[in-house]
Amino acid sequence: MTKTIAIVVPCHNEEENVPLFYQAVTKTFAEIEDYQPIFWYINDGSTDGTLQAIQTLQTQDTNVHYIDFSRGFGKEAGMYAGLQNAKGDLYTIMDADLQDPPTMIPEMLKEIQNGYEMVGAQRVNREGEPVIRSFFSRLFYKLINHISQTKIVPGARDFRLMTPPVVAAVLAMGERNRFSKGVFSWVGFKTKYLPYQNIERQHGKTSWSFSSLFRYSINGIVDYSDAPLTFVSWLGVASFVGATIALIFIIARAMIYGDPTPGWPSLVSIFLMIGGLQLFAIGIVGRYVGRIYLETKHRPIYVAREIK
Repeated sequence: MTKTIAIVVPCHNEEENVPLFYQAVTKTFAEIEDYQPIFWYINDGSTDGTLQAIQTLQTQDTNVHYIDFSRGFGKEAGMYAGLQNAKGDLYTIMDADLQDPPTMIPEMLKEIQNGYEMVGAQRVNREGEPVIRSFFSRLFYKLINHISQTKIVPGARDFRLMTPPVVAAVLAMGERNRFSKGVFSWVGFKTKYLPYQNIERQHGKTSWSFSSLFRYSINGIVDYSDAPLTFVSWLGVASFVGATIALIFIIARAMIYGDPTPGWPSLVSIFLMIGGLQLFAIGIVGRYVGRIYLETKHRPIYVAREIK
């Protein structure tokens, strides 16, 4: 009996890549026995002809499905929506730009058959990307793995093959602000990562700017570590100790040498320093409070115009 692999494909302005992705995956599955692909394209607020390209494929293949978002909700929402609606014996998430090579699926499937419950792709280099982006990416992985108990594999992609229990666990994590790399690591299960060389996207430009990646990284740190709060606490202690030492020094100096000049410059400097630290601390605490506030709204992760 032929089994199915549900392929979740978040898309944002991928008009040219949609048919190319379909052809590449279909070609790969022609060499895989006993499995067939079930495509789930998620149109995440595209402003080009992405939806029309998907609908054209659907008229040619009944195994092509799509979810059309009412607006752009982001890739995280797209992955969640796809996993929530797709049905299959196994599940995978792939980018439409073919940076996730379909040729890895047979090897992933082999590892699943060997007993692994989740098999992911790990990018071992970042050739073709700006140097500054690669630097901050490496810095992010080092930082979050140092301060978080949830370890994230450097270079791990969202591209992975998963069994139904893994998908059920991922969907059970119903937080609105999702950080997929942390979610996949947090749920556990027997996991293996397969290395591969970086592949440049086929057409179009990535929707991930440096600023959006930076915000995404901050969200990941806030979601999976309370280290910033601990840091702020120690910063407050250090500030208090420093101010106390400075005060003792100023008093001792005045007693020994006198104080012929007014002390307002030093006082203003201390006030500005303490005030800056307080604002910094409030900012960090505010990030956590803001996340709590958004979660308590219980808004849906996405809104679909059409699921077909």
